[in-house]
Amino acid sequence: SIIVVRSETNHGIGASMKNVFDYVLAHGYDILVIQAGNDKDDPLQIPRLVAPILAGDADFVQGSRYLDGGAFANMPAYRLVGTRVIHPLIFSLAARHRVTESTNGFRAIRTSLLRDPRIDWRQPWLDRYELEPYLLFKAITLGYRHREVPVTKIYPPRELGYSKMRPFIDWWSILRPVVYLGLGLKK
Repeated sequence: SIIVVRSETNHGIGASMKNVFDYVLAHGYDILVIQAGNDKDDPLQIPRLVAPILAGDADFVQGSRYLDGGAFANMPAYRLVGTRVIHPLIFSLAARHRVTESTNGFRAIRTSLLRDPRIDWRQPWLDRYELEPYLLFKAITLGYRHREVPVTKIYPPRELGYSKMRPFIDWWSILRPVVYLGLGLKK
């Protein structure tokens, strides 16, 4: 079955994810899978994300379109450079752990990670795009078992609502947690 957790108003993707986190924790779920709501992610690849957790090999599984077996389409060049080179490089340096994908929201998380008081995902500054890289950074730097698996991400044509991300403003939102956590400015 599919459960939809709705918000009355749009406060950002991070705020929506926090509502879902509260729901899964309150209802005793063990694993949470996050995917885009606009058909960018292939739900048939969910077993690929969940498998390392079920096998006991991971607590946080990040989908990567840049691993062998992954794929992507309809991405403009600036986004390709940002998601394949710039963000993963800065993220990897700050976290001291190499990743091929740090911005893809298609991932699976063992929900016990959300109960760790060192991962303060309820902070108000994480209400927009900041929450996703924040969780990945905290999981890696706190020693949780992290894996990447190949996934496909196909962006819809621009005329169908390609992306709501705004250059510079929302790019900073995605980069900010890495900078803040890497420099010890936030927890």
